[in-house]
Amino acid sequence: MTNSGFYREGLEIIARCKKETGDIWAAHYGAAAIAGTAFASDNALTDAIRSLVSDQADRMLAGHRDGRLLPSGDERLPEARFGPGARQYIVEALEETIDELRWVGHNVIYGAVSLLAMHRLEQHGQLCRPSHESAPNVRGSVREAAGIAIGADIADLILAFRKAIPGRSWIGASTAEVKRIELTADLARLRLASPEELSDWVLGELAAFHAIYRAEAHHDLIGHLLTFSHGLNLLHDLGYVALFRRGQVPLLRLVQVLRLSRDLQEKGTEPKLYSPVDRLPLHRAERSASLPAEQRFWERDYNACDWDFGHVFKFSWSFYDHWRRGARSLYREAATENFRYIIRVCDPAEV
Repeated sequence: MTNSGFYREGLEIIARCKKETGDIWAAHYGAAAIAGTAFASDNALTDAIRSLVSDQADRMLAGHRDGRLLPSGDERLPEARFGPGARQYIVEALEETIDELRWVGHNVIYGAVSLLAMHRLEQHGQLCRPSHESAPNVRGSVREAAGIAIGADIADLILAFRKAIPGRSWIGASTAEVKRIELTADLARLRLASPEELSDWVLGELAAFHAIYRAEAHHDLIGHLLTFSHGLNLLHDLGYVALFRRGQVPLLRLVQVLRLSRDLQEKGTEPKLYSPVDRLPLHRAERSASLPAEQRFWERDYNACDWDFGHVFKFSWSFYDHWRRGARSLYREAATENFRYIIRVCDPAEV
């Protein structure tokens, strides 16, 4: 499938998620499809690696081409033009939800990834040029309406986060405590003016963990620190600088809680775990022998673990985007080593 095909299907899944499932989580697969193709195109990978990433993303999407989240069989997605009208719906929804930590930043992740996909489709002239056989004004207006409808549906998904909890799995603080948390003086004073500064800082936070545990409250939460902050950087890239700045406050709250679990091993006591899915004792995550920039990583079939709910693509894209922006960071080597424990999925076979 072409890059534009992944962007289109990713947007379609995100747009259909809320109205088809009544929930917010199936959009993970749409975001993952966009992340996979963006990861392959944004990084200096070999053609073989790009082909493997594309194949895995296509097989992930194949499980959703059942007519519910994606058309089935030979049905085609409606051609859409994602002009300012479509994007404005999403931006307004983010403006309503970005000031608080909501499901570890998924409102920002979904919104930013959708805006990026729309931008790239328009940038490459996909889905917006009327065919020579039809009148441009008629054909263009139909495509514009289709794009606006998709934008409105994605906005509805983002608005579903208005009353959402910060997250469900934490170490050192309950969900209620996370809601009320006051930033420490150093975090309250922190002002990250550019994506480069944010990426450098995030790499430093990732590098600071002494051990990473395989738990939703730990490795998964750290992974979402990468994707949430990456989403803010994407908003800045696309010109939404005010959203980039506002979104840093909930991101800092997430970091403040994560700092409670930096050195669990050194503390020598069982941590306070608040989670409906994790259980004590926590076990250290396995180290991935390969990284997503290496062919060996993608030669593995991640279908066995459903691509870790799409995180194989999302975490890979976000980490390498931070790594690229933080080119002068002193934390790159240590952050890369710790990332091996974030991206290790599908036990027990070695990657």
